[in-house]
Amino acid sequence: MPNDNSAITKLLEEMVELQQTKVLKVARDIIPGATPEDIRNPQDFPQLSTDSLFNYEDGILTGYLSIQTALRNSNKT
Repeated sequence: MPNDNSAITKLLEEMVELQQTKVLKVARDIIPGATPEDIRNPQDFPQLSTDSLFNYEDGILTGYLSIQTALRNSNKT
């Protein structure tokens, strides 16, 4: 009997979207006009890569994305 993780998957998608928005807002407070692509490559922007709040929020996003990947992989088996 397969696990029905649809509610968890939906909740996690919402969490990822909200956190991406939050990370982008923090990035734009540091670098006005920062794009979603910019936050995927913060090493290109020393102001981002050295900012503790940005790194904290980006770390939370990374954790959510890791959980999302693990959940997707567990659904394949």
